[in-house]
Amino acid sequence: MFKEFKTFIARGNVLDLAVAVIIGAAFGKIVTSLTEDVIMPIIGRIFGGLDFSSYFVVLGEVPPALVGSSDYAALKKAGVPVFGYGAFVTAAVNFLILAFIIFLLIRLVNRLMPKPEEKPVAPAVEPADIALLRDIRDELRQARANTMPSS
Repeated sequence: MFKEFKTFIARGNVLDLAVAVIIGAAFGKIVTSLTEDVIMPIIGRIFGGLDFSSYFVVLGEVPPALVGSSDYAALKKAGVPVFGYGAFVTAAVNFLILAFIIFLLIRLVNRLMPKPEEKPVAPAVEPADIALLRDIRDELRQARANTMPSS
C-alpha cells in the first residue's frame, strides 16, 4: 500500500497541484493585503473616509462591556450576532481583484507560450461505398442530360 501511495504522490499532476495550492495561498495573502491595506483605504477616502470593515448591523444582544462599540471584530469575538455587510464588500472587492489578476496572468502566459505547430491534415480516405454512390449519381445526371430534348 505504501508503494502505491508513493506512486500516486510521485505523479506530476499531484505535485503540480500541491505547488499550485501553496503558491495560491501565499498569493491570496498578498491580494488580501493589497485589498485591505491599499485599495479599500483609497476607496474609503474617496467616499468620505468610509471603512467598509466597520459597517455592520447588530442582530442580537450586546454584552454590557461592548454597548455602543463600533468594533466589528470585538463584537464578533464576543459572540454577538452581527450582519457584517462591510466585511462582505471587502471580500467581494478582494475576489474581483484576485480574479482580474489571475485573468491577466493567464493572458500573459498564453501569449508567452509557443503555439503548437499545426500539422497538415491529410484528406480522409473516402469509403468505397460513398465513391461508388457518387459515381452512380454522376452517371445518372449525365444520362439524364443526354436524353433531355434541347430547346
